[in-house]
This record gives sequence, C-alpha cells and structure tokens, in this order.
Amino acid sequence: MVVLSNQEFNVVGTRPIRHDGNDKVTGRARYSADITLPRLLHGKILRSPHAHARIKSIDASRALALTGVEAVVTAADFSQPRGRIADLGEGAMANPKWISNNCLASEKALYKGHAVAAIAATSLHLAEHAISLIDVDYEVLPGVTDVLEAMKDDAPILHERLANLENANIRPGGLRDDDDTEKATNISNHFFFELGDTEQGFKDADIVVEREFRTATVHQGYIEPHSATAMWGEDGKLTIWCSSQGHFQIRDLTGLVLGVPVSQIKVIPMEIGGGFGGKTVIYLEPVAAVLSKKTGRPVKVSMSRAEVFEATGPTSGSYIRVKIGANKEGMITAADITMMYEAGGFPGSPINQACQCVMTPYNVANGRIEGYDVVVNKPKAAAYRAPGVPAAAFAAESVIDEICEKLGMDPLEFRTKNASKEGSRRIPGPVLQKVGYLETLAAAMDTEHYKAPLEGPNRGRGIAAGFWFNGTGPACATASVNADGTVSLIEGSPDIGGSRASMAMQVAEVLGLPAEDVHPTIGDTDSVGYTSLSAGSGATFKSGWACYEAATDIKQQLIQRAARIWDVSPDDVEYTDGVASHKSDSELKLTFKQLAGRLIGTGGPVVGRGNVNPAGVGNSFAVHIVDVEVDPETGKVAVLRYTALQDVGKAIHPSYVEGQIQGGVVQGIGWALNEEYVYNKSGVMDNSSFLDYRMPTSLDLPMIDTVIVEIANPGHPFGIRGVGEVCIVPPMAAMANAIHNAIGVRMDVLPMSPGNVLEALWAKNGT
Repeated sequence: MVVLSNQEFNVVGTRPIRHDGNDKVTGRARYSADITLPRLLHGKILRSPHAHARIKSIDASRALALTGVEAVVTAADFSQPRGRIADLGEGAMANPKWISNNCLASEKALYKGHAVAAIAATSLHLAEHAISLIDVDYEVLPGVTDVLEAMKDDAPILHERLANLENANIRPGGLRDDDDTEKATNISNHFFFELGDTEQGFKDADIVVEREFRTATVHQGYIEPHSATAMWGEDGKLTIWCSSQGHFQIRDLTGLVLGVPVSQIKVIPMEIGGGFGGKTVIYLEPVAAVLSKKTGRPVKVSMSRAEVFEATGPTSGSYIRVKIGANKEGMITAADITMMYEAGGFPGSPINQACQCVMTPYNVANGRIEGYDVVVNKPKAAAYRAPGVPAAAFAAESVIDEICEKLGMDPLEFRTKNASKEGSRRIPGPVLQKVGYLETLAAAMDTEHYKAPLEGPNRGRGIAAGFWFNGTGPACATASVNADGTVSLIEGSPDIGGSRASMAMQVAEVLGLPAEDVHPTIGDTDSVGYTSLSAGSGATFKSGWACYEAATDIKQQLIQRAARIWDVSPDDVEYTDGVASHKSDSELKLTFKQLAGRLIGTGGPVVGRGNVNPAGVGNSFAVHIVDVEVDPETGKVAVLRYTALQDVGKAIHPSYVEGQIQGGVVQGIGWALNEEYVYNKSGVMDNSSFLDYRMPTSLDLPMIDTVIVEIANPGHPFGIRGVGEVCIVPPMAAMANAIHNAIGVRMDVLPMSPGNVLEALWAKNGT
C-alpha cells in the first residue's frame, strides 16, 4: 500500500488494533441469530412459489391444529400505514404501504419468495413443518423479469394503480386516483437532467460512439443471513434484536408498519456480518414483533441462504444506452445517457443515484441523462455499495475507452484532459467542491503497474474511473471521562467496516490520548441520540464529527476544571496533546489522567456531547488499473494484477481504508466476471445458493495493490471523505476494457462470464 498524504496527526492516520478484534476472532461477538431468550419461540415464513400471483385466500387452520404451533400472522395483522416518508436512506421505498407489503404480501405476491404468512412454534423444525400446512389459494398471473419487457405496452402489470407519472393524477404515495383513466404501467419513476446544448455538442464532435449495455441482477453476498428476535412486553413496549446498518431506521420502519410510536420500540444492534447496503431495510422485524404480541413470548425469525437470495434486496438489472462525442483534440463535446433499472416488486431502484454520478469524472459542458425506475417480478431492489453507479460506470467508461482507442490517445491522458475539478458542474446540476481527482490520475500514471510492460498473448490492461458523492445525516455521540483516565464513548453508527476504531481515534486525537484509552460502544435506540444509516459512505464522516464534537466538549470542560483547581480564569488555560497548562506559568500542568482522577471533587462527572447534521461532504474519485489474461478456447478471464487508487481525504485508519478498497474491488471483480441471478421462464431463481451463485474466492484473485491519495476535505475537521463505495464503481469497466485489449472484443453485457466472452468472440469471428 502507498499513502500520498498532505497532512499528519498524532492518532488519526495510525494503525491501532481494532477495539472489537478480540471478540471477533474468539467468537465472543454476538450476531443477530445468537440471541436466545427464556421461552423463545421460533418463527418461519411461508413464501410464494410464484413470481406473480393474486392471493385469493389463506387458510392456516391445519397448521394451528398442531400442538406447539402458537400463532400465525398475515398482512391483515399489520396496520395500514399511510402518507409518505421524505428520506429513508439508500434503497428505501417512499410509500409506507409498499414497505409493509414487502414484509408480508397483502393482495399479490410479486416475486418468487415474497413472504405471505408466518408461524411461531416451539421448535424450528415444527415451524418448518407447519408452514407447509398453510393453504393459500393463488390465482397465478403472467410475470415479467426483464426491464425492457416490463416497459412494453402489453407487459403484465404488477401494480394496477401505478400509472404514468407524467400524465396521471397521482395521489400521495405514487398511486393514481381511482377515477384516473390513464393506463397503468410498470414505469414507476422517470428522471431527466440536461446541461448545455447536447445536440450542438454532437455536431461539434469528430468522433461519436454509441453503444447499448445490459447488466444482470446481483446480490451483495453478505455472510450473515437476516435474523430478528422480538419481545413485545406486557407494558406495551417492543424490544428488537437484529443486525442492520441503522437500528434507528429499523425502529422507525417497524413502528410505521405496526402503527406503534417509536418511543415504544427499542432496537438493540447486534454485530453485523456484512451489509454493503443490503441491511438498510426491514424484512423480519415486524413479523417477529406481531408473532410475539400474539403469543406473549419472544420470537426469533431467521432466513436461510436461499431466502436471502430470493427475498431480500439485490441490486438492479439494467439496460443502458450511452452516446458520447469528442473532438480530435481529445475533448468531450457531448454525452447522452439513457438508463432503465429494475426496481423489483416495488418502486425504488437506485436509478437516481446512477443519474447523479454517471459521467461526473468528466467536465462535460453538454450532456443529457435520463433514467427510468421499472417494477418487475423480482425481489425489491436494495442498495449495494454506490447503488446504481457501477452498472452506469461500466457502460460509460467502456465507451470512453473506445473513444480513446479511436483517437489513439492514452486513456489516463484523455481522462486528465477532461477531468472534473473544483468548480466543475455535474450534468444533474451540483458543482464540485475541492476534490482530488487530478491528483489521483497523476498518481495512476506514476504507478509501477502502469509503467510496467504487459507481455504475452491474450493479455490486456484496462483503465476506468469512478465517482461517488458520499453521504451524511444526523448523528449523535456521548463520551464520558472515567476516573482512571480513559473515555467511554457511545455512538449510534453500526460498525460495518472498522468504524468503532475510527470513532475512537477521532476522540483520542482531540483529547491527546492513545486510541486504546477510548472504549467505543454502539448504543441502542434508547441509549444514544438519533443517528442515521451507516450507508452512503457517511458513517465515519457524520458520526466521526459527532465524536469530534463530544471530545471537544470534554476538552472545554477540562479546561474549566483545571482553571478551578488553579483558581485562574479559563482563558488562562490551554489544552494540548493531553495536557492542560497555564499559558504564562509553565509549572502549572495537569495531564488528562490527573484531571480525570479529580473530577468528583471539582464539580462532578464530565460527559461530552456531540449532536450534528453536518454539511461539507467530500466527494470521492477512484482510478483502477487491471491486467487480465483471456483463454480464447474457454472464455475464462484470469485477473493478473490490480491496482486501485482513491482520494480518501484523510485515512483515519489506513489499514481499514485499504481493506475497504480491496473489498470493493473483489466484489466488483465478482460482479464483472461471474455473478448474476439466473431466472427460468416461470420467474424462479435457479441459482439461489453460494454453490451456484458464483462469487470469487482467494484462489480467483491476485494481491490487490492500493494507493491512498489524501487531498483533505475542507468540510471535515480531519479532512476525511467516505471510502467504502467509490471503490466498487470502476472494476467492471476496467475489466471490460482489459478484456478488449486482450482479445479485441468489446463486452456489452455483465457478467463477462466464460459463456458470454465466447459468444462475443464467436460473433467477432463470424462463427
């Protein structure tokens, strides 16, 4: 790993051992399925065997007749949520009824695996047997699992009240009026952005390349399946144990579905065994809660791996059309991009994020971006690391590479000539603040990888760039000074990538302590103030800022305590590197530990608070270089060498930043070469296991080199930018460009599996 830094700190930027490391490696860490309570019942969910079917009736009498079956719930046991929700974070649905119906189907099953009913029983085996005794009368309907097919006029309609948003009389929640005559559609949303004069820009071009691309549905592939345990007490209060990327959102969504005030719900966060955006919504929590209410006992509901694939949110399959023009000097004159994304059974694909980010690495004066959100008979789409953007970048960066080839221009030189910088306006409108894209491109040109020759037949090198805007949101933290000179920190962001360590390090930096002397804890929804999702690469930014504020609060209080001890004005005291000292009397000094031991006698405990909703998010850019070798006989692609460069603002803990970048690359390689949902003609997923859903292992990968570029974000006290998402944006395009350089074939479909590569080779050779 190489770190190119422009600012240094005492703790920030070092590599302490993570605070939860012992618990993780010894197995003491508790995940959501580890909860066991007295009198616990086990829940199991009955799921639709059909991709599209009307639910005519549900009869659970045979199941309830079994001894040990304590309760059955259906959608009728939920409240009827109304209205809209302004912001639920990545991948969330705006219509509360859709959220509820995705947990338990009410009128229709909209995908194979859609939850229809649930049972609580005294054992898991009994629950599994009992759900087979629930009789559901289905009216099977024609389904559609392809985005282009779903947009046709004669396509099966998933939601009869979902009308053309541009023409219909739309009620709050995205539904048309009952008396509206506009034909129903599967197009649930339409985005359009334009900058400059696109038509004139194409007229000014010497080269115009237009291509079409298709990408398959893929899953985040987290190791830990979903699990939730609920206990509805006799006092009317509900407690939920689960793993998620935001326990406050789980609380709020569960309260919405159940019609329960959030003050009556406590969500206790467990360790999270991977999320990558896929654990930002609810599936099991309301079901377990209602089962608990009916039985008066705690209930645990867990998913199998097949259920995770078939019933939780993957990212969208897509169709993308890209047209880009450039002049002979190598300057982009115009870009026109149209994207259709599958939302799954309910509206809400990441199409808007794709529109916001595609082409942002380039300073385009004339551009048009259009996006469509389309419902299909697949699981409701959820966020997946820079949601929506990897597929968009695959298409756009492939066309950019083809333009470079036609111009005979080095791909990094072309990107440098057209690079976005501070002050550049994105096609959707926002203007970039201080960014380090040019510095990242320069670092890429200077890598040994890029300078090294690549020799041998059927080998190629690919380049691609990527952008992610990064997120923020409300966050809270409290920090208490202990008498032994340590600090107990409580913050509200679930740890999905070492954030406990990064939070503790920011507190330690302010107070001049070793990181090991700050003990971080993730509080439940009753123990810390509201904190938004650990998503959008925003957790370390926003919760880190809250921790910074809490530590600064402590620092100010300690200055006042030292002033009281010395009987001087607080203005005469300064605090630096963990020591309070008198500005004009060098003999008056008190260390943090000395002050901590005197708190009770000088005014009582010291607790710092940080409550923030910070602006100043720093956008992130990445540049990736990859070498591949393609076997023309089998179509198999081997990754020979990979280098990922990224502007991170400031790496709080460089080892974890490196891990985030490498993890994003690995997922991107899997997405590029193998991963896809395979559906049969009935809309049933045929590969819903890790045996058949092919993810890369260590045997498929080279060592992934990283170059961390640090161009400080002026919007954060330590200059940080989010790091966890832009790293997955370039890999698919970089791999596609490398494959072209190896065998002369432009891949326009994901995954670039052996079969698809062979098809492209045969088409090129006319065989």
